[in-house]
Amino acid sequence: MKRNPLIVLLILLIFFVISFLTNILGPIIPDIIESFDLSLALAGFLPFSFFVAYGVMSIPAGLLVEKYQEKKVLLAAFMMAFMGALIFALYTGFTIALVSLFIIGIGMAMLQVVINPLLRTAGGETHFAFNSVLGQLAFGAASFLSPKLYSYLVTNIHTGSTSPFIKILNPLVPDQMNWVSLYWVFAVIALVMVIILSLVKFPKVALADDEKINIQGAFKELMANKTVHLYFLGIFCYVGTEQGIANWISKFLQTYHHLDPAAEGARTISYFWGLLTLGCLLGLILLKVMDSKTVLRLFTSGAIITLLLALFGTVEMALVAFPLTGFFASVMWSVIVSLALNSVPRHHGTLSGLLCTGIVGGAVVPLIVGALAEIIGLRLAMLFLLVTLGYIFSIGIWATPLVKNATIASIKDLFHRQN
Repeated sequence: MKRNPLIVLLILLIFFVISFLTNILGPIIPDIIESFDLSLALAGFLPFSFFVAYGVMSIPAGLLVEKYQEKKVLLAAFMMAFMGALIFALYTGFTIALVSLFIIGIGMAMLQVVINPLLRTAGGETHFAFNSVLGQLAFGAASFLSPKLYSYLVTNIHTGSTSPFIKILNPLVPDQMNWVSLYWVFAVIALVMVIILSLVKFPKVALADDEKINIQGAFKELMANKTVHLYFLGIFCYVGTEQGIANWISKFLQTYHHLDPAAEGARTISYFWGLLTLGCLLGLILLKVMDSKTVLRLFTSGAIITLLLALFGTVEMALVAFPLTGFFASVMWSVIVSLALNSVPRHHGTLSGLLCTGIVGGAVVPLIVGALAEIIGLRLAMLFLLVTLGYIFSIGIWATPLVKNATIASIKDLFHRQN
């Protein structure tokens, strides 16, 4: 299909809602640990349950898109998110939490499979890196707001607040589990999205053959391609790094600096996502003047340095350096995905599905960190993230895309050649 700004805007809205619904685990992990008396290793299964759904659902979701079209899959995805959040809100238990997070993860995996190839098609392949960073901008903005909502709710539920909003939630939330109120809010948001999408006339998107998922010839061809394996690992490492930091920030600050998870912990995670948003703004500019591989190397180096400062510096340094890791992580996803899709000449729909299964890194890496933390402590366990960041840095060295991102210089060269 031709470039369609309206489809791009719709995708950006979905990015925002995805983030708002799901990136709250980091702030509430200390509360869940306390409510259910969990070890760090068991707590690591919370993000695992959510992100493992990507490994299960990404390829099937691509097939569902081809059979039922985008709108029906989007509606089904948000219905899954609604049911998962409602279960979490109604039944407070660790096992139920794992099940509900898996259900929400299934819905989010379906959304990711729809929006990534759609963004590339609707926005144009040479602008995919730029538009993908816009998606990260919306993603980071929502993630900045959700920890603030968490802080507001947990400090006002069951306190005699006169707010009508709080009065509605009070009888629905168990005592000593104020964080459950978040999932009532998330259930409402998901339901609202279902209503909005059902009312919107969604245009039919005719994908080219190489934009569709093909589990026969295309799948076999891509699985035999070493480059595809390398980019899959890149997505695995990026999501693992992002979640490995975001999910353990609050617990780290509580353990080593005795800071309140509902105050300083949530605020720091909010700043992490907020600076990720600002990093996206800088990334939008840099991707128009620099090669994406260079941008990836620069930002990954910054992430490594700030992570080390956060882990081994003073409390003041940690409160600044942890959010800065979000700033430097901001362009990684978009650059890795764009390099991957622009490094393979065909079968982009199938490739997108394979790449989305790499999001399972968000399940595995936090789990590894939690397990290591039981043995060597959380500070040393988080050094495992240097492995994933090191691999991301290497992509900026060996990547050889067939189509490079459009920069101001490349556009000028094209204009001069045509004239």
